[in-house]
Amino acid sequence: MCGRIFFLSAAILLAAANARSQDSSSNPGGSASSEATATDGPSAALKAVLSAACSQNQTEFVRFLTVRNREAFSRMTSPARVALMKRFVLLDEPGKPTASGNPVGRPLLRCQTTAVTTEMQIGGTELRNNIAFLPMEVRDASDTTGASVHQITMGMVREDGEWKLLSLGLLLLDLPALEVEWDAAEMETTERNAIEALTKVSAAVELYRNKYLRLPEYLRLPESLANLGPPLHGAANGQAAGLLDSDLANGMKSGYAIRYVIVGASTLGAPAKYELAATPLQYGRTGRRSLFRDSHGALHAADRRGAVGSEADPQVQ
Repeated sequence: MCGRIFFLSAAILLAAANARSQDSSSNPGGSASSEATATDGPSAALKAVLSAACSQNQTEFVRFLTVRNREAFSRMTSPARVALMKRFVLLDEPGKPTASGNPVGRPLLRCQTTAVTTEMQIGGTELRNNIAFLPMEVRDASDTTGASVHQITMGMVREDGEWKLLSLGLLLLDLPALEVEWDAAEMETTERNAIEALTKVSAAVELYRNKYLRLPEYLRLPESLANLGPPLHGAANGQAAGLLDSDLANGMKSGYAIRYVIVGASTLGAPAKYELAATPLQYGRTGRRSLFRDSHGALHAADRRGAVGSEADPQVQ
């Protein structure tokens, strides 16, 4: 099944979840209890958080995080928040959640996308004071043989009278402890995206230069990134050439700010050149390295703690 992402960390987490599920005295096909079907009980809370994860609704999802995890979630970038929610369902893209019940009244949540539908069935609640454990089966809805079924146990904790996410199997949902690891992984991605963005901008500048050859030599370059963006109305032109998307034309891409500067042009005939720079919008969260494309086309990168790079920085091969 395309887009399959195991909960939280992959095989180790799934193994732990299976172990906890096998020890549980409840199962998804068992009889329903009044506590498990209560509208304000842990079963209802789990169904709501899975529904939020399915639709990638950050506002709704955060309601079911503990205070400590909620604070960490608020510090995460939007892409990182979405990545976390994806790990609670077996889908990459946002889906449409539909809640129902199985023949014995257990909650059943279907998460439907254009490509695939995931089915999540919540079992009977094992309640221990302010902590509840709920066994759950997750499967591809088109699977009639049970080959795709994953059995896990979700933990919930009562905090200020409301049920919040506690654990997956034997592993606590501890976002502050995972922040550093996730930030590092995300920064690698955003830095790669920033390098690709500089490459796209450079290609767009050259296309613009070649398209408007009738201008004097020192004016052939676009005056700003906005000249490379899509036109608001009508056909592309010298003021909005339609060579970049609106994000790049506004100098922003994947957690980086993009800068463009013309250098070397003069009325005496010196050819126009340009430099590009990309700096992290949130140093230490969306990126560490500052990127710099010099006027000769070489790319440089260094950790400048959020400041603009220069051609003195190490060259990227």
